Amino acid sequence: MAPTIYTSPYPPRPLYNHSVFTHLFFSQPGDPDNVGGYPGSAPAFIDAPTGTSLSRAQLKQFALSFGYGVRKTFSAKRGDTILVYSQNSLTWPVVTFGAVAAGLRCTLANSAYNARELAFQYTDSGANLIFASEEGVPTARETLKSLGLSTDDSNKRIVVMSSGLAWAGGPSLPIIPDSQGLSTVADLLHLGSLKEEEKFDGDLANETALTDAFDQTTHKNITSVLESVRPVFPAIGPNDTMLGVLPFYHIYGAVKLLHFPFLCGSPVAVMARFDPEQFCANVERYSATVALIVPPVLVVLARHPAVDKYDMSSIHTLLSGAAPLGAALSKQVASRLLLKRKGKGPVYILQGMCDESLHRDCDVNPLRVGYGLTETSPTTHITPIEGAGSHLGSIGVLLPNLEARLIVDGDGNGEIDAAEGQPGEIWLRGPTVMKGYLNNPTATADAITPDGWFKTGDIATRDADGYYRVVDRRKELIKYKGFQVPPAELESVLLTHPDIADTAVIGVESAKEATELPRAYVVHACPESMETETQKIAFSENVKKWIQTKVARHKFLRGGVVVIDAIPKSAAGKILRRELRDKAKEELAGRDPSDDNIKARL
Repeated sequence: MAPTIYTSPYPPRPLYNHSVFTHLFFSQPGDPDNVGGYPGSAPAFIDAPTGTSLSRAQLKQFALSFGYGVRKTFSAKRGDTILVYSQNSLTWPVVTFGAVAAGLRCTLANSAYNARELAFQYTDSGANLIFASEEGVPTARETLKSLGLSTDDSNKRIVVMSSGLAWAGGPSLPIIPDSQGLSTVADLLHLGSLKEEEKFDGDLANETALTDAFDQTTHKNITSVLESVRPVFPAIGPNDTMLGVLPFYHIYGAVKLLHFPFLCGSPVAVMARFDPEQFCANVERYSATVALIVPPVLVVLARHPAVDKYDMSSIHTLLSGAAPLGAALSKQVASRLLLKRKGKGPVYILQGMCDESLHRDCDVNPLRVGYGLTETSPTTHITPIEGAGSHLGSIGVLLPNLEARLIVDGDGNGEIDAAEGQPGEIWLRGPTVMKGYLNNPTATADAITPDGWFKTGDIATRDADGYYRVVDRRKELIKYKGFQVPPAELESVLLTHPDIADTAVIGVESAKEATELPRAYVVHACPESMETETQKIAFSENVKKWIQTKVARHKFLRGGVVVIDAIPKSAAGKILRRELRDKAKEELAGRDPSDDNIKARL
């Protein structure tokens, strides 16, 4: 029987086989001052703390200069990879777009990574240069030293994304001692310029442009998701200003803050990290209208006094992604912000989850706006504004150019399609599906079928109107505030602890933090030493502190450490995580896992 394949209710969008740079920075025939369909003089990115601004034309020129400089100084050639290790900054778009213009690949590393984690990504990606913020330089040095490089060799592989912005017409700052003697991005901008970007036309558009620690995203993946989202995504344009507070190294921030606003002509005020006071101050300073956030930001905005201290009337849309969110919190924030709008119109909190009991005709509009994964570049579903009231809790409809299946037999050959309204694993096919997992053909083959279907691991239903609703998840990845936390990685680190004989890690939901938290179950190497509850609690606290010296902050065991007698496993030795998730629900008994009073218990 032929498979049931669903398509989008929207007509297909044009697909392009060319470079991301070509797509964003083209000039209109006869109008060289036009960059990407908008005046070159229009602002593109703004350094929020100083107000230093890059116009669209300046960014294009800086990117071409960067591309020339990195080729001339480091003999970089097409297909080489650079690693970007920095918090958000005005230098980010210059480095990433400049690398693409030079035909290079960027692997984007979490700025919280320690040397061990950074060394893995540096080696696995095949990078030969690290572009690091000043505060990241010591870790970059430690990374290269751990890989056996001398100090001199390490110095030749680190380029500093300096805090000073004199190169962009902003304030000049002295470089910190750790960075002295190293090349800087500013050094690369005065050596010349590429006449044009490196081309990726035709099949070459399927070459990798971006990677993270796992996924390979191509030029065509990015241009396709930008064009597919454009007619459906809540409208932004030249009259909007976005706050760029989400990390650019995450696919959500990279696409929706570096690429998509530039495509739409909307400037982005760049913040290095979220700070409640500065967030609200920047809304006032730049009359920001739209901000991309994650659920924990709403937790802060619901209570922080800064919301009342600054003029927040310009904000009309907050788009919360990367993790699900309850409706009560979003309604609380939206109601608070609505009071600040002073009659300028409704406030939209486009977010992760919604309660069916919400009033559908009010000015506060919390809804589940969409869905996506890193592997799909990322967005695949969006809830149109017109469908929000009648499909509360839905992830929306499928985007143009994508196909979907709902598979009952998720572990089999995809032979059983879910009946209408019944749950099945979402399989997706289309031009936004990644090239594959980096250097992991086995995982790629497990995730992507020979005929191109990507198995998301998420269980959903689809109604007669074409709206999808996620009801469960099969994948083991933990999502902490939008960051991927692979349980297997934490397990491998925990097994290096001298007193741990076996372990398993799961994610537990925290309503208080509006995210999943990693929670470890461990078997002590000497069970006889763990006879009392006091001994187990002490050991659990020791493990929680110990792992904080081994992994990045988003991988901390905030969901707790629990000492148990044995890890539940199948006959084949596979960890039975569902049993542990059920066990965690019983242990927590309605309490939040972020509660410090929740200790290890049998």
